[in-house]
Amino acid sequence: MKLATTFFFTALIALSSLMAAPAVQAQDMKIGFVDPRAVLERMPEMRAVQQRLQNFAERKQNELSTKERELQTEIELYQQKVGVISESARQTEEERLTELDREFRELQNRAQQEMQQRRQELMSPLLDQIQSGINAVSESKGLDYVLNTTTSQGDVIILYVSEEVQREYDITDAVMSHLEI
Repeated sequence: MKLATTFFFTALIALSSLMAAPAVQAQDMKIGFVDPRAVLERMPEMRAVQQRLQNFAERKQNELSTKERELQTEIELYQQKVGVISESARQTEEERLTELDREFRELQNRAQQEMQQRRQELMSPLLDQIQSGINAVSESKGLDYVLNTTTSQGDVIILYVSEEVQREYDITDAVMSHLEI
């Protein structure tokens, strides 16, 4: 028991000293922050990307609407004749309609995936430009880390920054300037 207690305290002291060392080093770090969404919104290429995404989404929506109308027509035709067809014909028709419905749902999922892929394809070059700008500005300012001020859903991560720190370490405008936007 005494050996276990001694080991516990020794481990606790060692852990405490390991945790204190990075804290001392962290005081010398320069940490900046940026709002990449603000940069992205100001990029002139973003309008073209948004238009291309909207056109793509409209084409996919039109395809889905056409297939949905076809499915709905098939269901209505089945409902009209369900009372006068044999049990085996009814079962065959229901299986066919179930298959059509499954195909429609697969088409919906595929359209969603294609939309996400298209968004990624179109946005990737812009995000690469922003990252390049962040890297250049960070290096010129001697920053060790740069934090994103928001999540991908738009939630704010950095809740408070003094005006002095914001003037010195918010590199959003500098990145836009570097990208000439």
